[in-house]
Amino acid sequence: MPAEADHQHRTTTPGGTPPDAARHTAADGHHHIEVRGARENNLRGVDVDIPKRRLTVFTGVSGSGKSSLVFGTVAAESQRLINETYTSFIQSFMPPPNRPDVDALRGLSAAIVVDQERMGANSRSTVGTATDAYTLLRIVFSRIGTPPAGPAHAFSFNNAEGMCPTCEGLGQVSEIDVDQVVDRSLSLNEGAVLVPGYAVDSWPWKVLAESGFYDPAKKVAEFTGTELHDLLHKPTTKVKVGTSNLTYEGLIPRIQRSFLSKDRESMQSHVRAYVDRAVVFATCPDCAGARLNRAVLESRIDGRNIAECAALQISDLVAFLRGIDAPSVAPALAGLVHLLDSLVEIGLGYLSLDRTSGTLSGGEAQRVKMVRHLGSALSDVTYVFDEPTTGLHPHDIQRMNGLLLRLRDKGNTVLVVEHKPEVIEMADHVVDLGPGAGSDGGLLQYSGDVAGLRASDTLTGRHLGHRAALRTEVRKPTGQLSIEHATLHNLRDVSVDVPLGVLTVVTGVAGSGKSSLIHGHLAHRDGVVVADQAPIRGSRRSNPATYTGLLSPIRTAFAKANGVKPALFSANSAGACPGCNGVGLVYTDLAMMAGVASVCEQCEGRRYTPEVLEYRLDGKNISEVLGMSAAEAHAFFPTGPAHRILSRLNDVGLGYLRLGQPLNTLSGGERQRLKLAIHMAEKSSTYILDEPTTGLHLADVDKLLALLDRLVDDGNSVIVIEHHLAVMAHADWIIDIGPGGGHDGGQVVFTGTPTELVGSADGHPGAERSLTARHLRRYVHGS
Repeated sequence: MPAEADHQHRTTTPGGTPPDAARHTAADGHHHIEVRGARENNLRGVDVDIPKRRLTVFTGVSGSGKSSLVFGTVAAESQRLINETYTSFIQSFMPPPNRPDVDALRGLSAAIVVDQERMGANSRSTVGTATDAYTLLRIVFSRIGTPPAGPAHAFSFNNAEGMCPTCEGLGQVSEIDVDQVVDRSLSLNEGAVLVPGYAVDSWPWKVLAESGFYDPAKKVAEFTGTELHDLLHKPTTKVKVGTSNLTYEGLIPRIQRSFLSKDRESMQSHVRAYVDRAVVFATCPDCAGARLNRAVLESRIDGRNIAECAALQISDLVAFLRGIDAPSVAPALAGLVHLLDSLVEIGLGYLSLDRTSGTLSGGEAQRVKMVRHLGSALSDVTYVFDEPTTGLHPHDIQRMNGLLLRLRDKGNTVLVVEHKPEVIEMADHVVDLGPGAGSDGGLLQYSGDVAGLRASDTLTGRHLGHRAALRTEVRKPTGQLSIEHATLHNLRDVSVDVPLGVLTVVTGVAGSGKSSLIHGHLAHRDGVVVADQAPIRGSRRSNPATYTGLLSPIRTAFAKANGVKPALFSANSAGACPGCNGVGLVYTDLAMMAGVASVCEQCEGRRYTPEVLEYRLDGKNISEVLGMSAAEAHAFFPTGPAHRILSRLNDVGLGYLRLGQPLNTLSGGERQRLKLAIHMAEKSSTYILDEPTTGLHLADVDKLLALLDRLVDDGNSVIVIEHHLAVMAHADWIIDIGPGGGHDGGQVVFTGTPTELVGSADGHPGAERSLTARHLRRYVHGS
C-alpha cells in the first residue's frame, strides 16, 4: 500500500487551528499527546501525535485497533496515573492497574471516558438525578415553592425527609402473588414451594420442612392460619435442623430480601422470569407514583409541584421554567434552563426528569453523561467518546457535533471513535487505523486533517464521499404485517402496514416512536426473529465458538483426527485445565473492591490440560484454533458444518473476531451481528434489526447492504430500524415516524419508496414534514 505509506506519519495543521498552535512541532509534548510504540491488543508499534485542545476523530474498520489506541492505551494510562496519586490506603481498595503495552506516552491530561455503558438500573436514579437537573429544581422549589416545605433536600425522594413513607421514594409498591409462591394443592414433600432454590431435599427446603412449624406431609390448603403465616411471613428466627442451628425465614420476606432488593439485570434468567410472574408492581396508593410525601407535593410554583415538573417532557419543562419571574433564584434557574436546553439541543428533549436511568438506551445514556460534562467547570481535560452518534437521526447528529465542538472550545481535548462521515468531516484532526481488522489491522494509515484524508488512498479516505444510490427498481411486497391502533408509549393510535418480502427501513428522530412501533407491536409475532444489541447472557466461558455452535464440529474434527473422545476438547469438560477450570483466567474476589482477573499460571491462558494440547488437527492444537479469527478459521476448515457457520460470521462482517474471544468483550453492534449470523441458519422468516450499522466502517456498510439483499432474495422479510442514510437509500420501502420526538412524534409521517420520499411532495403530504426527507434528499443529491 505505497499510497497509504505516504501518509503514515504525516501530521498537518488541522482546519481552523490558530497560527500559534501550527508552529509547535510534534516533539512539543505540551501541545500533543505523544504515543510511541503502542502494542495493546492488535496494535503493531503505533507512533502518533494527537493534538491537544482539538477534536480528533479515530477511524478504521471494526477491529482495526481504534479502541485499543484510544481506550486501551491513552485513556487507560491516564486513569492509571491518576490512581497513583491516591494514598496507598485508597489504592489498596482498587484493582492493581495494568500499564498499557506502549513504549512511551507523553503530554497526557486527565481522561474522562463517556461511553455507551447503560446507566445502572437502580430505580432511584433518574435523568434528573444523573444530570443534577433535579438538584437545581429542588433548590428552586425550596426557595419559592408555596407553601414552603423545607430545605432543598426535603424535596428529594432519596431522602427520608422528602420520600413517601409508604413506598420509600420508589413510587411503586410490590405485591407478591401467593399462588406463585406455593401450590396449595400439594404438601411440602410433594414440592408445594415454587420459589427458585427450594427444590425438595435442597438445603433451603429442609430448613422449612424440618422447622417443626408445620407438617411437611400436610397439604398447604389444609394449613391453619398460624401455619400458613409461619410458612409465608415468619420473620427470621433460629431453628434446629438435625444437629445444626439454622436461620428460618418466611418465603415472602425471603423473596423480598433475596430477589426484589437486587438489580433485575443481575438476576439469573430463571430467577428473573420467576419474579416477573410472582411479583406485581403497582403505583403507590399514597403518592400516586410521585415518590414524595404529602407536604412536599403540596408546595407549588405557578400551580405545579416538583413531581409534576419532573414528569413533564424536558422541552415543555424549559418553557414552564422560562415563565417564572423570581430574582431570588435567578442564578439557579438560569443554570437549570441552560442544562435543560443542552438536553433538548442534543436531541433528548423528549425525555422527562423522572425517567429512570436504567430505561435509557446506550446512546441516550451517553448523551445524558455528555450533558453532565458540558456543565462542568473543568477544562484541559481529555474527553473520550465511543460512537456518540449511535441512535441519532442525521438531524440530531448536527446538534451532537455542536456539543462536541463546545467541549473542545472550553479548552478540552476531545477524542472520538466514530464511523459517520458527518462527524469525521468536522474533525480538526483524523487518525486512521487499519488497513484491515484483527491481525490485518493495528497500523497507522493516516494522521492529519480531513482534506488530507480525503486525498489519501486509505480505505476511509476512499469511502468518505461514497454515496449509496437509490434503487432503480424496488422489490414488490409478497404480503404485509398490519399494525392497528398502536398506542404504546408515545404512539398516537398508529395503524400501518409493514410489507413482507422486501427491505423495509423504519426511520425517524430519536424518541419518535420507531422502537415502540416495531419492537412493541411486531417483535412477538410468530416467525419474527429479533437480532438486537442487548447483552448476550452467558458466563465468562461463552465465546463465538460456543455461542454459534461452532465448537461442536471443531471438537468432532479433533476427536476424529486423534482417535479420542470429543469431550476432551471442551474447556467446560474433561480437557479443562484444573487450575482455572477451563476459563484461562483466575478470578480473585477481593471482597470490598472489584475482583481481579489474572492469567492462569498452569495453562498460561490456554484453558486446556497439557495432554489435550498435544493433540493436533492439521498441525494446530485446540487452543491455537480457538485463537484464530473467523476469517482464518474459514480457510482452515474448507468444508463441512464448521465452514458453513464461519461463512455466516464472515458474511455479517465478523471475520476479525477470535473464536475464543469472551462474549462480554463484544460491542453492541458486534453482538447484534453475531445473533444475526445464528438466525441466518434458520428457515425463512421476518428479521427485525435495530441499527445494524452500529460500529461499522463506511466500507462495511456496503457489505451489510449486500447481506440484507441476500436475506430478502432468499425469501425473507427484513425490517431495519436505522438512521444511516445509506441504508435508507437502499430500502425498498420506508416508514418514517415523527415528525419529532416524545409527544411531538408518535405518528406515521410517510410511507412509500425512498424515491417518493426524496422526490416531490405531490401525493405525499408527509414528505413536507419529514426531517428524514430533508436529509436523504441532500444525501442522494450529494449536496
